[in-house]
Amino acid sequence: MSHVSPVTYHDAVNDALERLDDLGYERGKGVDLANHGPMGAEALALLGHEDEVAHWVARYRRVMEHHEPPSERFPLSADESSWRPALGDFGRAGDWESLFARELAEAHWRDVLARWWPRLLPGLFAGLTHGLIRTAHAVRGLSAAGDRPTPYQHRELARGLAYWAARYTELPGTPRLAGTYTVPAAVAALPRTAEDRPFDAAVVGGRFAALGGLPAYGDALEWLAPEEAVHLLGEMTCQFADVYLGHPEVFPVPLVHGVTAPAAVRLVLPHLPHELHGPTAARLWQVQSAFLLALTTDRRGEGTAAWREEVPELPPTGELAARAAEHGDEHVIKFTEACLREYALRPDLRYLAAAAVAQRRIPRLDEGGGVSRVRPGTA
Repeated sequence: MSHVSPVTYHDAVNDALERLDDLGYERGKGVDLANHGPMGAEALALLGHEDEVAHWVARYRRVMEHHEPPSERFPLSADESSWRPALGDFGRAGDWESLFARELAEAHWRDVLARWWPRLLPGLFAGLTHGLIRTAHAVRGLSAAGDRPTPYQHRELARGLAYWAARYTELPGTPRLAGTYTVPAAVAALPRTAEDRPFDAAVVGGRFAALGGLPAYGDALEWLAPEEAVHLLGEMTCQFADVYLGHPEVFPVPLVHGVTAPAAVRLVLPHLPHELHGPTAARLWQVQSAFLLALTTDRRGEGTAAWREEVPELPPTGELAARAAEHGDEHVIKFTEACLREYALRPDLRYLAAAAVAQRRIPRLDEGGGVSRVRPGTA
């Protein structure tokens, strides 16, 4: 990327966390949409636009009113009988944050992460995976800080984990890497049986709720072959870049998480015990299966080059990063950063195309952004 910033990543991220510190976990009037401020600011810094982060934070705060930060109500302890009943109870978000803040004050953040990852993993779908994604952005910041993390960075990890725990949502079934399918083969084989109707929160929410009654969904949970998680993550991000390109008819925000969620896990994987890698990849495939069944009704343009009509010439990576910074929508920034990071590992043009297409399909931040209305707490 050609952009060179005089502001360091570490300084930009911590300044943003300080500026965003007073915001609650969610935003919007009459809806509960995830707070994307810390995630968007961190991703923008990673795109090489550290000197624009403070301005972006100001833009972001103007667009939509955020809810008040939650307060602690009934303290949670490390005892399972205390915290387990509070999983998925958003009214206990402040209690969760306090619990994680205490644990991070007493142990290294990697130890806390490894302790809680398997406990929260079955509820990966929390907030359309935003608990996971916010946690991963916090982990990247802490990892980059080395031995000098700031209190704001520790607090951000506590909040990422707390949002995951408070919005904890289990999808039906237990996935396993026990089959013979590659990710592209599994995506192609999954039958899309939903009725083709205009995008509507109630319709899509009903599809998510009905997953357990679809025979193909239950079978698909064991389709993937037991390959290394790192390989599966790359397959997932590439395949869902293709899925995103193939569905211009779908509301343009929800499907980006088919890329950003596995890309987020890639940030965390080096800090987790190896025995958690396989179960994490399996849970990601469960979420991606849910996305396909709830958000798409057929394969449409998947596996084709129809996207070339929308973006006949692909911009270079530096230009894509600059366009994302100018565009300003938090989903565009995070999606572009994830696609460019994955492209650096696997130079498949679908990553660049997906980023370019998202920048066209999703409204700019100052135009109201591409806020999802799938269900409360999902955007």
